[in-house]
Amino acid sequence: MSAPSLQPLSVIIDLETPFDRAAVDAIVDAAFGPGRFAKTAERLREGAEPLADCTFVAREAGKVVGTVRLWPVVIGETRIAFLGPIAVQGGRRREGLGAQLVERACAAAEAAGLPGVLLVGDTPYFGRFGFVKADVRLPGPVDPRRVLLKMFGDRPLLSGDVRRG
Repeated sequence: MSAPSLQPLSVIIDLETPFDRAAVDAIVDAAFGPGRFAKTAERLREGAEPLADCTFVAREAGKVVGTVRLWPVVIGETRIAFLGPIAVQGGRRREGLGAQLVERACAAAEAAGLPGVLLVGDTPYFGRFGFVKADVRLPGPVDPRRVLLKMFGDRPLLSGDVRRG
C-alpha cells in the first residue's frame, strides 16, 4: 500500500475582515518590527481606517499568511490610495504572494474608481506593476527615490503635497 500523495494547499486572496486584524498585525510586526511606527508612511495611516474594499489577506487553510492594505490619501486635491504595508509570513516569502496581493489591491483601487496608487518602496520590485517615481511631498522625511506612483488608464502623474484622506 503506497503512502497518500500530499497536495499543496491553495492560497486564497480575499478581503480582510475584522477577525483578521490580530493575524495581520502579527505578520506586519514580524516583517517590519517596531521601527515602522517612526516612518513617514505611518503618519499617513495614523487615525485612518484602511479602504475596506481594497484591503486583502492571503489565506491558506484559513490561516492568514499575507496582507496588503490601501489607505485613503490626497495628493493636491485628488483622492488616491496609499499602499502599505504589504507583508508575507516569513516562511512564505519568495512564492509570489506579495505580487498577487499588490496586483489584487491595485485592481480593487481601479475598480473603486480611484485614479491610482501611491507607495514608498523599491523601484526594482514595484516597477514591474507599473509604479514610477513620483514628484510628491510626504509629511515627513522619506527618500524621494522610493516614493512611487501608479496611475490607472492614461491619467497623468499627480504631483504636490500628500496628506491623509
